[in-house]
Amino acid sequence: MAKMKNWFWGLLPLVLLALLLGVFLTYGPLGLFQSSFAPVEELTIDRAVLPRPHLIILEITNGGPSAVTVSQVMVDDAIWKFSIDPSSKTIPRLGRSRITIPYPWVEGSQHEVTLLTSTGLTFTHEIPIATTSPQMDFTFISTFALLGVYAGLLPVLLGLLFYPFLKELPRGWLNFFLSLTVGLLAFLALDTLEEAIETAQKVATAFQGIAIVGCGVALALISLSYLSHKKPIRSDKSSPEGRYWISFLIAVGIGLHNLGEGLAIGSAYAIGEIALGAFLVVGFTLHNLTEGLGIVAPIARNRASLQRLLLLGSIAGLPTVFGALIGGFTYNPVWITFFFAIGAGAILGVIYEVAQLVLDQEKSRHWANSYNVVGFLMGLAIMYVTGLLVIA
Repeated sequence: MAKMKNWFWGLLPLVLLALLLGVFLTYGPLGLFQSSFAPVEELTIDRAVLPRPHLIILEITNGGPSAVTVSQVMVDDAIWKFSIDPSSKTIPRLGRSRITIPYPWVEGSQHEVTLLTSTGLTFTHEIPIATTSPQMDFTFISTFALLGVYAGLLPVLLGLLFYPFLKELPRGWLNFFLSLTVGLLAFLALDTLEEAIETAQKVATAFQGIAIVGCGVALALISLSYLSHKKPIRSDKSSPEGRYWISFLIAVGIGLHNLGEGLAIGSAYAIGEIALGAFLVVGFTLHNLTEGLGIVAPIARNRASLQRLLLLGSIAGLPTVFGALIGGFTYNPVWITFFFAIGAGAILGVIYEVAQLVLDQEKSRHWANSYNVVGFLMGLAIMYVTGLLVIA
């Protein structure tokens, strides 16, 4: 009886709040404001697809507070006929639609598409280079997969070849490379967080892009904190399994970051920016070699099997392949923002774990000795210099 009474007092404020909102929406001043002011409208054009000549398809999301009716479509300042799927021209709040425009676009040219709503508002999307969008066939799938392999998987695997070199180093120099790993990860964390915030700007307002970033970062940090305090890691991070676990976490964080690199490559090729895509592949290839070094640094004192090394390299490098495929064939800014945020949070959590490992090996609470400071700064410098080769 006492338990039911407690539940009653817990649910009562929620029920009363629901009634209060119902009364406000039914009898409040909402109708007066709606009749006095034009409705707030917002359309987000997520993507333009050119499946074949003489056809443009826009994927749009209504992220505003009210339904939006598309009354006209203009291409290059000329009114053009169009069809919309679902068939209703009115797109509900949080609804998604595809607008099909039979327009004779010109290969390699720039085009501008403008949507005109029933209230007279316009929403514009630019197609920088008109070219046929990749189709889901074997040729394009294998091409994007190969780009991901070149840019992500192979350079990370090459970086793992530093393992025999690290294995013979004295403790001071090994801590230098562990600190260098912290520098690499710090740069990657900032880079991934920047990407998350940038893609959050493309998210429809109703989905709250910045809130998605915050939730993703928090989820990754909390999850890593929980997993890192499970046995045997909790007992000794310097044990062979503890060090392997830290390398695994580094590979996961780098893999989530490389997913974004694959997205950039796939998107560049999909919209016809071949030169940009080629520069991205070359830049990321050089950039990612150092990531393999960061993965094997914690396990330099372990007797790591070839299978484990290949597993770590695959975890870090294969997401580049998946990113290239996603960027080439489809693009959802909400999910992309969320995965970028998870990647940033995961890398921040891994930085803490690696720093703790360095402290454990130093047998000291002071991290800032000459080996560690120089290693950290060199890690930042290496990622910055190789990042200059990535033309975005």
